[in-house]
Formats: sequence, structure tokens, C-alpha cells
Amino acid sequence: MPNTKITARQAAVELLDQVLGHERLLSEAMTGERWASLPPETRAAAQRLALDTLRGLERADRILKPFLKKPPPSKVMNTLRLGTVELSTGGAAHGVVNDCVDIVAKGMRTRPMKGLVNAVLRNVADKGPKEWSILRVPRLPVWLREPLVMAWGREAVAAMEAAHFAGAPVDLTAKGDAAAVAQAVGGTLLPTGSVRLTGSHQISALPGYDSGDWWVQDASAALPARLLDVQPGQTVLDMCAAPGGKTMQLAAAGAKVTALDLSEARMARVQENLARTGLQAQIAVGDALEHTGSYDAVLLDAPCSATGTIRRHPDLPHARTGEQIGELIGLQTAMLDHALTLLKPGGRLMFCTCSLLPDEGECQIDEALQRHPGLTVLPGDAPGVDPAWRTEEGGIRLRPDFWADRGGMDGFYMALLQKPA
Repeated sequence: MPNTKITARQAAVELLDQVLGHERLLSEAMTGERWASLPPETRAAAQRLALDTLRGLERADRILKPFLKKPPPSKVMNTLRLGTVELSTGGAAHGVVNDCVDIVAKGMRTRPMKGLVNAVLRNVADKGPKEWSILRVPRLPVWLREPLVMAWGREAVAAMEAAHFAGAPVDLTAKGDAAAVAQAVGGTLLPTGSVRLTGSHQISALPGYDSGDWWVQDASAALPARLLDVQPGQTVLDMCAAPGGKTMQLAAAGAKVTALDLSEARMARVQENLARTGLQAQIAVGDALEHTGSYDAVLLDAPCSATGTIRRHPDLPHARTGEQIGELIGLQTAMLDHALTLLKPGGRLMFCTCSLLPDEGECQIDEALQRHPGLTVLPGDAPGVDPAWRTEEGGIRLRPDFWADRGGMDGFYMALLQKPA
């Protein structure tokens, strides 16, 4: 039975505790029996509240600071943060304050602080909305901001932070006619062929969902498969396939696709997506570094820091510290080298990462070209590719601040490589 006793705000505070107190990603926190027992509408509202709070965390802390002599326990602080973001962005004071007081009152250790929560949030209700609008756009944490400033400059990073703060619209990839999908769902056709929705939507209720006419996929993530430009009948390996967006693109192009991933649970999701869209691919669960075979093309969306997806995942900078990036770079190098062994002579490899860090993109290709004599970077072409996105070594660099007038895009790097014939 669904657990109807937990409110969306209470569930959101629990998510914030997991991200900010235990350095867990929201995707990790939103698992388990307790989360599954919540009604779908409560889960959706809690996730939205947690995402909004994480995006506005810096502003919330600045607004709260004058009203707190010292930081309260984490659960109380996260309740105050959530309440502050809501009150500062149009939330009804009576409901927000009362709910936040109730959340604190339910804990044995936090119950004595319900008076503090009530007093602080009533002050925030008076002053928060005005202060919110004049505070700076929240900045990335130092561990990430400093290398990004070195790579792209302060002005570009500030524009990225503005894109992160604004959040992300929903993009769809059409199985067939993208213009028809855009018309059916009331979306906008983007230059690269993706369909963009504005506002909030129940995805499964949109026209074409049940019939598998499209799937959710950020416009940036859809570009690598388009640049790979596989032809009907070609054999293609999607080397890190889950959750399956690129697999479906390749299958829709008529290729004979093998979808490979290490996680059996994640591959079950790929199978579900293939079934809904009526597309076919061979499913393989295993270690990409141990995979054998011979393919016309390989698409390697390598494991990375995912720093390009922060506008959709504002939990990432708080749940990660950058300590794993060195290990990820080593894994990317090994996977790229192994992918080349799986290619037929003259075959093509699309290497990509959803990272903003050059070490996980441009530098990987520079070094791969040095390790593999005869390896070349193909220009690749697809509708809507801006010449300004092309990089010195021949790849394509996308950033969240690109398409600012359209709602931005995920940060991505991609390069199309060709093995010597």
C-alpha cells in the first residue's frame, strides 16, 4: 500500500539529507521500499522540491544567515532551506511554514527547534522574495568551478551557472518524423532534429508515448548517434548502452545493434524502452573491456564525471568532490583503446562524454591520436551543428550556455574517429 502519511516536503527533506549529509546522488537516494511506497504524485513533488532547493542552495543559505546564530542540525537546516526556496519563489507562507514546523516536530531530536523554524521562516516570508531576486546566481563548488574557469574563462562559466540555475526543459528524440512529433506534443523542433517541450508535462500521457513514437533524450545526447551516421545493415556496438537512447537511435536508423552495459538492472530498462518503441537490438550484459567482436562502428559514451548534466542534476556538485575523476579518465582511455580493437579496418568510433572537463574530452582525443598512428578524426556532419562548436583537434564541444535563448543544452564532448583501412 502507498505510504500516504509522508508529505512531499518531508520526503524532499529526506532527499536533501541524503545528498548534502551523505553525498548520495538523488538517483541513489530515490530507491528502496520507503521511496517506492510513496504515491507517484508525492514522489514527483518531492523530487521537484529537492531539485529546486539544490539549485537555489546558495541563495537560501545567504537569506537564512542573518536569522541563525549558528547552523542547526542538518535536518533542521535542510528544512529551513527548502522552506526558504519555496517562500522566496512564490510559495504560500501559511502552508510552507506550517509544513516545515511539522517536519521538525516529528523528530525526537529536532522537536525542540520547531519554534526556531517557525520564527525564522516567518522572517524569511517577509524578506526572502525581495532578497532572492537581487542575490547572485548560485556558483559551482570550488572543486569544479576552478578547473572550468581555467578551461573556458570566467564569463563562460558564469553563463553555464546561469543555465544550471534555470534548469532544463525536456527534449524528445523521434523514431521517425520529428516535425510530426513536435506538432503532436506541442513542442518546438530544434535545429539538430530534437523536439523541445516547455513547461511541466506528464511524459507518459503525451501523444505518441504508448505507441513508441519518441523517447526522452537531451538534444546534446542525441547528437553523437546522428554524427556517427550508421547505415541500414551495418553492425554497431553501443558500448555503454543504458538507458538506451542512443541504442534506439541506431536501431531506428536500420543498423544491427548490440547494446552492451555492465549493469543487468540498467539493461532491463533498455529492453523496456526497446519494447515500447518497437525497435530491436541484441542485449549483452558484461564488462566492456572484456567484450569481443568485429563491428562497422562503435559508439562509446564513456563513464565520466557527468558535469555536463548539472542543469538537470543539481545534486551532482554536492554529492561528488572530483576525487574520482582521475580514475574515470583512466577508464575512458582503456575503453577507447579497446573499442578500436573491436572495429573492422576503416571502421568508425564515436567517443563522447557528458563532461565539461577537457581532460575527459579534448585531451582524450589528443592523446589517442598520439597512441594510435593512422587514427584520424572525421569532421562528421549533422543538421544544426554550429561551426563554432568544433574544436581544434576535430571534435565537437557543447556547453550548457549554448542555445541560451532556447533553454540551453547539456554539456557534451564528442569526436568521430576512423580506424586505418
